[in-house]
Amino acid sequence: MIQHIPCVILAGGKSSRMGEDKALLPFDKFDTLVEYQYSKLSKIFKNVYISSKSNKFNFEAKLILDNENTISSPMIALKAILEKFDKKVFIISVDIPFVENETIKTLIKESDCFDITIASDLNHTHNLCGIYDTNLLTLISKYIKKDIHKINFLVKNSNSKTILFDKQSQFLNINTKEEYNTALNNYKLYK
Repeated sequence: MIQHIPCVILAGGKSSRMGEDKALLPFDKFDTLVEYQYSKLSKIFKNVYISSKSNKFNFEAKLILDNENTISSPMIALKAILEKFDKKVFIISVDIPFVENETIKTLIKESDCFDITIASDLNHTHNLCGIYDTNLLTLISKYIKKDIHKINFLVKNSNSKTILFDKQSQFLNINTKEEYNTALNNYKLYK
């Protein structure tokens, strides 16, 4: 079943721990990790977008550029994303490529009464894997003016729900070369 809420892949971070732009690293049979995510999520969602500071991609995709502010911040990206829509949006970071379809469907299903609905496992909360409502725009603008850029702060001070998922491996986060190599070497186990 195709999901009709928009999906946005966050791919505008600095990738400082990786030492190069992780969104542009090769992944599976795709030229880039972001292209892999875009292809995967396009099978689930009717409309998939990529959030970035610039168009650095070598394939055709719908973009949401957050280039009005020079600061790289998920809060600023979230503001640019939510300003584009008038409803809930599924947000996912480019660096968690193994999130399962059923997890996404559960997050969407459970998001009706909340402004934020995010995933967690036994060890971590995944703030950049979940549903965000446009009702948050005023609060996000207020936090940005106060130079508060942590999504966790927004989650704690909003009408939010965190859903625990047992399968922790689906949230493998590719931030370092070691994590990237783990994902490449164990791709079939995570897929």
